[in-house]
Amino acid sequence: QLNMAKKKEAFLKEFKEGPLLFKPTYKFDLYSEVYDTSEKKRKPAWTDRILWKVKNLCEVASKEDKFPQGENPISVTLKNYISHMSYGISDHKPVTGTFKLEMKPLVSDPLVVLNAEGEWSAEHDVLIRYSTVPEFPSSAWDWIGLFQVTFRHVNDYVTYAWVEDDEISSDKDSKQVYMSASEIPKMGGEFLLCYYSNNLQSVVGISEPFQV
Repeated sequence: QLNMAKKKEAFLKEFKEGPLLFKPTYKFDLYSEVYDTSEKKRKPAWTDRILWKVKNLCEVASKEDKFPQGENPISVTLKNYISHMSYGISDHKPVTGTFKLEMKPLVSDPLVVLNAEGEWSAEHDVLIRYSTVPEFPSSAWDWIGLFQVTFRHVNDYVTYAWVEDDEISSDKDSKQVYMSASEIPKMGGEFLLCYYSNNLQSVVGISEPFQV
């Protein structure tokens, strides 16, 4: 029924589905793995399904004259597609899919280049130098965070400095900000710096790892 609908309905044609390697997930007697024993004796069916579609961002951007059309920067791969027979509170068995998502950068060069200057330790204030591309939309709410190299989220910073409030020097090529020694972790380790853009709501520059 789904395959027939995909042939007729235009909006379904671009959706993908993994192979059905599990038993039909409908209809079961409650709290069991026995198919319908009621008077209706419904035929087992793969009612619960997961379909997915990846929007071609390059195609959209090309129509809006933002980027040239090319390879889609997002790719999705289905890793597994399974049912869970142990659940019995419904006449359906739940289905889950696990996906691998890869995102390629839309720009090859970073918008911000960061460098940790000098020796970093908790014994003295430390300095950060950074430069931006000419068209970078900076904001007073931008900040530079100190992260352990194993960080997984932008909120995992150890400390941070505001790019405007903590600025100590500026020229046409770069700017310099400081971090207070009291904020530098005494245990040391391997760290890196990330520039967070408030306007773009994302990290737009990451330094090379360095020792504290």
